[in-house]
Amino acid sequence: MPYEWTTPPRVTPQQMRLWPHQSLPARGFAAFMLSTFTLAMIPLFAMLGTALLWGLLPFVILALGAVYWALQHNHRARQIEEILTLDDTTAKLTHTTAKGEVKEWDSNRYWTQVLKYEDDGPVPHYVTLRGEGREVEIGAFLSEDERIALFEDLSRHIQQKG
Repeated sequence: MPYEWTTPPRVTPQQMRLWPHQSLPARGFAAFMLSTFTLAMIPLFAMLGTALLWGLLPFVILALGAVYWALQHNHRARQIEEILTLDDTTAKLTHTTAKGEVKEWDSNRYWTQVLKYEDDGPVPHYVTLRGEGREVEIGAFLSEDERIALFEDLSRHIQQKG
């Protein structure tokens, strides 16, 4: 599950870290690029020693470069992190965007509400925190099942008000 409580239960402050699922780790990326390069080079071996090799080679290199760029761009876009801190009186959410911008929200824990919008949000089972006159999303990058579990988990922890 791409979220975890980083502090033991009943210890304050409680802290939850959320992050997007990374389906392609660094070793998988290297293996994929090596496999793609190898498979792209197989047809070129038949062209060795001909002028046609030099006509095809730039397009193969361009295709490999495009795949590399797309995977790197996707990886950078997934560098999102959210940290929810719950102490006896405050609920604080810190959202770090893929570009490194930090956005913060805090509220009195007693008045903080966890809400789930089944179909009304940008994604199904959209989870938000409401308090201090603001409503902020949490875990929008998680899968549908993970957002359902997150809602139940947050509801349980927020209700254990200090």
